[in-house]
Amino acid sequence: MTSVYSKLPTPLRFLAATLRGYQLQARRYGPETEGLVEEALERETWDDAKWRQWVDGQLELVLHHALTRVPFYRDHWAERRRRGDRSSPEILQNWPILSKRTLSENPLAFVAESGRRRIFESHTSGTTGTPLRLWQSRDTLIVWYALLEARIRRWNGVTLHDRWAQMGGQLVTPVGRRRPPFWVWNHGMHQLYMSSYHIAPASVGKYVEAMRRYQVRYLFGYPSAMHALACEILERHIEAPRLEVAISNAEPLLGYQRSAIGAAFQCPVRDTYGQAEIVCGASECSQGSMHLWPEVGFTEWVHDEGDALVPKGRAGRMICTALLSSHMPLIRYSMGDRSILSIEDQPCGCGRSLPRIRSFEGRTADIMFTADGSPVGVLDTIFDVDMPIREGQIIQESLHSIRVRVVPGRGFGERHRRSLAQGVRMRMGPNVEVPIETVESIPRTKAGKFRVQISMLDTRTRLGSL
Repeated sequence: MTSVYSKLPTPLRFLAATLRGYQLQARRYGPETEGLVEEALERETWDDAKWRQWVDGQLELVLHHALTRVPFYRDHWAERRRRGDRSSPEILQNWPILSKRTLSENPLAFVAESGRRRIFESHTSGTTGTPLRLWQSRDTLIVWYALLEARIRRWNGVTLHDRWAQMGGQLVTPVGRRRPPFWVWNHGMHQLYMSSYHIAPASVGKYVEAMRRYQVRYLFGYPSAMHALACEILERHIEAPRLEVAISNAEPLLGYQRSAIGAAFQCPVRDTYGQAEIVCGASECSQGSMHLWPEVGFTEWVHDEGDALVPKGRAGRMICTALLSSHMPLIRYSMGDRSILSIEDQPCGCGRSLPRIRSFEGRTADIMFTADGSPVGVLDTIFDVDMPIREGQIIQESLHSIRVRVVPGRGFGERHRRSLAQGVRMRMGPNVEVPIETVESIPRTKAGKFRVQISMLDTRTRLGSL
C-alpha cells in the first residue's frame, strides 16, 4: 500500500491523506467526545482518596476480566493452580510482569474472547527492536482521544477543530523528491503533515510558506524534527508564523531543542508521554510539571532487575496495568521506560491535583553504567541550551568509553568539545574515555525517531558491573 501511495501524483496523495483523516476522525471522536473532555477536566481536581477509590474499582474490574476472558492470563492462572499455587489473582503484585517480547510472540492471546469483531488493529514502530500488533476498541479510542483533547490541546488553548501541523515518522512524500510540496494537507483532520525527511536549507522557506498558507495554529511532533526545522529558521532569520504552542511527543524533549523550537515559533513548548499500547499517559502543564493521567493505567515503579518496588522519589522502570482497554488488557506491562514519581507535598501551580512525574530517565535498555556499576539514567544534560550544536547523541561503547556524536552548529569549537567531555566525566567518572565525533547527521530509527542515548553494553556486562 505504501509503495502505491508514493507513486501517486500530489493531488491524489492529498486526497488519500484526507480520506484516511476522515476514517481516523470517525474512529477517535463522536458525539460523546465533548462530554468526556469535560469529565476529564473535572477529575483533575480530585484528591488522592477519590483517585484511589476510582483506580481500585477499575483495577478490580480489569483483573477479573483478564482472568476470565483473556486466553494468556486464564491459562497462566490455570497452570499456577495445577502446580498448587494458591496466591490470589485479586492482588495485582501476584501477576507476572509482562515483557514486550512475550506480547509480540503471540499478541492474539492477549485479546479478550468477547468482542473480537469490534476492534481495530494497529502496529508500533518497534523502536526497541520489538514491533507489536495491537488491538483496541472504538470505545477505548474515544476515551483516549478525549483525554488527549482535554490534557494536551485544551491545556494549551487549542482544540481538535483548529488547523495544525505535524512532523512525525510517516513518509508522506517520496524520499527522493526535490521540489515541494514536502507535505500533504489532510482536510479530514485539519492537519498539515510535514515530512521530517526533507528539511534542508533550500526547503525550509517552503515549509514556513505552507504553514502560513494553511493557517496552522500549533505544531505537534517529534522534537528532533521540529528542532531541525527551527534551527534552519533561526539560522536564516526567516520569520515563521507565531504559534499558540508546539507539542512534543514520541521522543525525549531536550533543553536545547525546547529553546530553539520556542524561539523559532515564538510559543511555549510542551512535552507529552504516551504509547500505542495505551497503558500510560502524561502531559506537561503551563508550570512545567509533567502530570500523569490516572485513568489510562496504574503504574508501579520497580528496580531494573526483578520486581521489587523502588521507594517513592527514586528512579525505576515503569510497570503499567491498562485501565482503559477491556479488549486487550495488558497487566503489569513493562514498557522499557524509566521515570521518577514526584514526592512534592505542595500542589502544582497550575491548580491540578494529578500526580506528577519529576523526570523521565529514558529507556531501560539505554541506561548507562559507571565503571563501579552505578546506573546513570540521563546524560543529555551535557548538551547545554547555549551550546552551538544541531544535534547530539551519547553512546556507551564500554564501561570505560562514552562516545559523543555532535552535528555542530556555527561556532562549535574546541572549548565546546572540552565542555562535553568534562560533562560526561563529572557524571561517569574521571577516567572514562570520551571521544567527541562531529558528524553531518545522526541516523534515525526505521520510524524516523531520534535516540539521544544508546547503550551498547550487553546484559551480562551490565549485571557483571553490579
